[in-house]
Amino acid sequence: MQSLRPYTINVNGRLMQLDKPKVMGILNLSEDSFYASVSAPTREKVFSRVEKILSEGADIIDVGACSTRPGSSGVTLEEEMQALRMALPIIRELSPEAVVSVDTYRADVAAMCVEEYGVSMINDISAGEMDNRMFDTIARLRVPYIIMHMQGTPDTMQVNPQYTDVVDEVVTYLARRANELHDRGVADVIIDPGFGFGKTLEHNYQLMSRLEELHLLEMPLLVGISRKSMIYRLLDTTPEHSLNGTTALNTVALMKGAHILRVHDVKACRECIQMVEKLRENSLHD
Repeated sequence: MQSLRPYTINVNGRLMQLDKPKVMGILNLSEDSFYASVSAPTREKVFSRVEKILSEGADIIDVGACSTRPGSSGVTLEEEMQALRMALPIIRELSPEAVVSVDTYRADVAAMCVEEYGVSMINDISAGEMDNRMFDTIARLRVPYIIMHMQGTPDTMQVNPQYTDVVDEVVTYLARRANELHDRGVADVIIDPGFGFGKTLEHNYQLMSRLEELHLLEMPLLVGISRKSMIYRLLDTTPEHSLNGTTALNTVALMKGAHILRVHDVKACRECIQMVEKLRENSLHD
């Protein structure tokens, strides 16, 4: 079993220890998301979803208002901002100390969320590729920044993705983008290999089977495979019936040293972490 590298990140002036895996609970505000979106989001629906995420023990809430599922066309800047302006105060009302991440590829959205609402980190599926002002914005905001590997864009990424060696190419790409951030003075960079983003079913499983190779980058590792097509297509089912497969792959990711799991089902993920940590504890005593 891969031992967990004990990184720390600066979250709103406090150090978050990553010596134990963290759960990032997903709050989808976009009606176009593939699973568990807050359809036609209202204050009551957002309140209920946030309350559930917090009560089940999430360490981080990841709020997204622009769908990035395969084939999605996204929403306008104004629509994304409007949804976030509605939801973020609700989280603060329920839990003023909650660690909140915003899932966006737009620099203006990132700036608004951090400066106006005290958001703790930014989660960017494009690693700054879809807005060339994002890296400089993150450097100015001085918040942890999640960079993800994606081949193409959400509307094109599943059109015949090809790699010579998917793991090597993902590692090389993330290393290059992280170095550009470090050159700008960004200290807290979290890497995400981007399961399901510009990758076939085979690519996804090759990546999972060699996930430990991403530790060469010496940065915290986030894994997001919750109810994705790499699970439900393999099992010939649907996102709604993919919790068991999600838990199985989350277990693999934890055993390969993942620091953060991004999930729809917080309680199931917490239980998964509890069991893997017990195994890790005993393996250290052997």
